[in-house]
Amino acid sequence: MKTRLTGTSILALTLVAVLSAGCRQNTGATTTAGTAEAVRVSQIDIGRSLNADKTINDNTDSFKPNDAIYASIATEGAAATATLKARWTFQDGQVVNETTQTIAPTGSARTEFHITKPDGWPTGKYKLEAFLNGSSSGTKDFEVAQ
Repeated sequence: MKTRLTGTSILALTLVAVLSAGCRQNTGATTTAGTAEAVRVSQIDIGRSLNADKTINDNTDSFKPNDAIYASIATEGAAATATLKARWTFQDGQVVNETTQTIAPTGSARTEFHITKPDGWPTGKYKLEAFLNGSSSGTKDFEVAQ
């Protein structure tokens, strides 16, 4: 038995295909290159102190051993929830500190991280790496000198 599609049947099948494609659910942010992200890291700043809005008061990449080191990570976009992590490493790759915060940005936002060492940081080169939802989102190099 042969089935014959009429113009109406073809139109109905086309309409079903178009409507089902338009009903795909948006699952939120992705971190895959080439796809749209609901939230992204737009800037990483470091310094010795923060302003009230969590921006860096004195943007620098040079610190003294007894300085507190602040990071202000700017994000753009919106997400019901996202995980932002700051990983601080010494020049030999040793992790100095790693802190994670859950954020729920609704546009431009700043998140603050900081590290201190009462007996002083060893002199040398350091790196701050920011991660958004587990994916590296940028780095900032800095140095501790006498």
